[in-house]
Amino acid sequence: MSIKKVGVVGCGQMGSSIALLTAQAGLPTVVSELNEDLLNEGLRNVQNLVNRYITKGKLLKRDKDTVDANLIGTTTIEDFADCDLVIEAILEDAGEKKKLFAELDSVCSPETILASNTFSLPITDMASVTQRPDKVIGMRFFYPVVVMTLLEIVTTILTSEETVKTAKAFGESLGKSIIISKDEPGFVVNRLVAPFLLDAIRLLESGVASREDIDASMVLGLNHPMGPLRLSDLIGLDNVLYVTQSLYEQLQEEKFAPPQILVNMVKAGHLGRKASKGFYEYK
Repeated sequence: MSIKKVGVVGCGQMGSSIALLTAQAGLPTVVSELNEDLLNEGLRNVQNLVNRYITKGKLLKRDKDTVDANLIGTTTIEDFADCDLVIEAILEDAGEKKKLFAELDSVCSPETILASNTFSLPITDMASVTQRPDKVIGMRFFYPVVVMTLLEIVTTILTSEETVKTAKAFGESLGKSIIISKDEPGFVVNRLVAPFLLDAIRLLESGVASREDIDASMVLGLNHPMGPLRLSDLIGLDNVLYVTQSLYEQLQEEKFAPPQILVNMVKAGHLGRKASKGFYEYK
C-alpha cells in the first residue's frame, strides 16, 4: 500500500511539525484541531517553522509554496475519510486517544492505517477500540521533526506485516531512519533517555554541580549536541514529567521516579523553552 494522503490529528508542537514534514514532501496533508482558534495558532506555528528553517538553510524558499499547496486545516474529523494514513498527535491522555481512535475507525476507509505518535502509552490499547487492529501502529517522530532523522515504529502483536512494511516505506520516503520496537512501556528511546534526564535533574537537585557544568559534561565529554537539562527544556518539562510518571507507574522501577524539583517546576509553569523558562531562561 502506498501513502498518497496523510491526516494529522492535533496541530500542537508535534502535530504541526509532522504536518509540515509531510506537506513539504508533496503529500496532501489534512491537519486538525479542536476549534478554529487552536487550528489557526497551529497553522501559524507551521509558517513560523518554515520561515525559521529557510533562514537556517534546512528548507528552500520553494518549500514554502509546497507546504502552502498541500496543507489543509480542519476542525471536522470527517475530513480524514479519504486519508491513507492518519497520525494521532493529541495530548498524552489514554482515554482521549482511545476515544479518538474509535472515532477515526468509524470515519476512515477500512484500508486506512491509524498511527499514534504517543510518547509511552500502549498502542495495543488504541488498537483494541477499532475494527482494524492489524492496521494500528505507533509512529514516533522526534522534535524538531524536519531535522531529526529517527522514526521509531512500534508494533503490537496485532499489527500486520503489511502495515509495518507500509509504515517503514512511508518513513523512508520522508528521509527518516527506522527502528522497530515492540509495544512495551517507553518503547526504545524513552526507556533509555528517561533515566538519563532524571539523573541529570537529580544531580542538580542535590547540588553536585551547576546546570552549566552538568550539560557541559555531556556536550564536551560525550559529544552530545546539547546537555540533558537543555534537552529537557526543549522536550518540555511537562512532557518529561508525564513520560517518567507513566514509566514509573507501569514498571515500578525507582530510576523512573520523577525528582521533586521537576514536579515543582511543572506546577510553577516553568515548562522549558515553550514557556520561556525551565532550567534555563529563553527569550
